[in-house]
Amino acid sequence: MKLIYAVTTTLVLVNACLIARGQSDGEIMLDPNLPFQAERSNPVNYDVDFSIVVTAPYKTKKLRVWVPLPPNDDSQYVSDRQLTTFPMSVEPQIGTEPLYGNTFAYFEFDSPQGAQVIRHRFKIRVWQLNWNLDASRIVFPPYWPPSFEKYHRSESQSVVIDDRFRKMLDEIVPARTNGANDFASVIQWVQNNFEYDYRDVSSTASSVHGLEKRRGNCGDYHGFCAALGRALGLPTRVVYGIHPFPKNSPTHCKLEAYLAPYGWVSFDVSETQKLMKLIDGRTDLKSSDKQRLITLAKTRMSRGFRDNTWFTQTRGTDYDLVPKSGKRVPLVRTAYMEADGVAMDEPDPADDSQTKFSWMTVHDYHADKQVPYPFSDWNTLEIDTEKK
Repeated sequence: MKLIYAVTTTLVLVNACLIARGQSDGEIMLDPNLPFQAERSNPVNYDVDFSIVVTAPYKTKKLRVWVPLPPNDDSQYVSDRQLTTFPMSVEPQIGTEPLYGNTFAYFEFDSPQGAQVIRHRFKIRVWQLNWNLDASRIVFPPYWPPSFEKYHRSESQSVVIDDRFRKMLDEIVPARTNGANDFASVIQWVQNNFEYDYRDVSSTASSVHGLEKRRGNCGDYHGFCAALGRALGLPTRVVYGIHPFPKNSPTHCKLEAYLAPYGWVSFDVSETQKLMKLIDGRTDLKSSDKQRLITLAKTRMSRGFRDNTWFTQTRGTDYDLVPKSGKRVPLVRTAYMEADGVAMDEPDPADDSQTKFSWMTVHDYHADKQVPYPFSDWNTLEIDTEKK
């Protein structure tokens, strides 16, 4: 594989990308802003009514709230956005943080009396994405352009990389082959060794939590995978979004890795593991059918898959908000807020041991057609289990 440099260093820096040479595909652009190179299908239109109810501590002088705004891209299209507050009327400031380009509506409540409601209504069209990865086509360049640096770094709060991770990587992949196959080995190891847990979680997509506990929620799974992917030399990121169907906790995250020439590819390690365990636990399926379905679930994930029952809110972890908050945030799922400069604890309604909240989300969704959830309905794996 040979890198073809731009005519001048200045041009490389301006474009923030390089061109790699594939085995048989000619020139391949390395650009973190490359549109998704996935096959789009099965679009679903959702009417979303999403509210945040927050009660600041007594005598709070200034309540500050940042609400992420789902972006428009090749996987989703947002329209008819409305932002309102009650009972205080506050106009939001719309700003975009510079590191990952996440956009937020910022609200500032002066001396709020009692609970405040922020209501976000919009329509969103979401596609299913299939990358159909072919490992033989994946190019692993010896050098990545500077624009990828943020997807390789060791962070202070979420995707941490240190000698413990390098040691773990040597244990998981003692003989390196190529980035794509080695990354697949990491994901397989996580699915074999991690346990999903609603209580023992970091809530910050902490790779360290995953390393030390080998359990947690989607963020802990994907933060750990992102760290080992970066240790392999792959650009990775954790992407947070919303499931637009009835669910105790509406948020969920996915893992994305940049695999040239496919660009960013989505993987859902934790939900695929849950689906495999669900299939394995069925008493109405033959052992042969279980194995076939489990193999199909693994294959669907490994080839790159993103469902149309989830949409993106924010990309990346460990960044500064705009306007600047009192501290750098590890991530933002549904909102981030501060009362007189002190961060307010984020609720996790999926944790049945957490019974006290300073704020909570209220959400309602209407789809234009019935949509099966592909991580609980194994018929989406295109196997007719009724005939078995």
